[in-house]
Amino acid sequence: MFNLFNDLANLLFPANCSGCGQPLIISEHQLCLHCIDKLPRTNFHHISNNIVENSLKGRIHFEKASAFCYFRKDGIMQHLIHQLKYKNNFEIGIFLGELMGKDLINCSHFANIDIIIPIPIHPKKKRKRGYNQSEQIGIGLAKTMNKPLDTSTLIRNIHTDTQTKKSRYARWQNVADIFAITNSNNIKNKHILLIDDVITTGSTLESAANTLLKIEGVKISIACIACAIH
Repeated sequence: MFNLFNDLANLLFPANCSGCGQPLIISEHQLCLHCIDKLPRTNFHHISNNIVENSLKGRIHFEKASAFCYFRKDGIMQHLIHQLKYKNNFEIGIFLGELMGKDLINCSHFANIDIIIPIPIHPKKKRKRGYNQSEQIGIGLAKTMNKPLDTSTLIRNIHTDTQTKKSRYARWQNVADIFAITNSNNIKNKHILLIDDVITTGSTLESAANTLLKIEGVKISIACIACAIH
């Protein structure tokens, strides 16, 4: 009976694709098959010395680093990330996390992950937005990878200005020493998958990863939904 009412609701009030705006069919969710097919995937999880890894070398001691898609101006990923961060479409973050998780779960480099930690945002910003976009990605990722999601051990204790339009050095200065650990026992000797929405200069990831790496036995791998590195 529930499925009947659900199907009727979809018929009368069809959901639209977050990518192209066209009505979704019953088997589709968030993105239509056409938009899923045209996502600019990087396949970095299969590539050693990819763009993300090369940008972070010498700054973070990491096991593997990847990004799901390329981020291009006026492209579909810019549109989706904008919806996630500024249009209250937290469900697209979960959906993209699920898609990325399906890639990573079949990659040997990410097979021994113990725990997933999203880049935290300051409580002030979370209250304003209503959610942490990276945490939404983590929900989808944890579901498909069947790994625990930890949103309490790594915290952001300093509120910073937006990183948009800042230079690389200014971004690094803006996020230096902004993270803290609440309970080191939660992550001691763990292989952590640190996740974020978009990597540009990597300054936020660098600060968060190096905070985590201060804890005994911690190993870090990194995954982002989109890569804006040129």
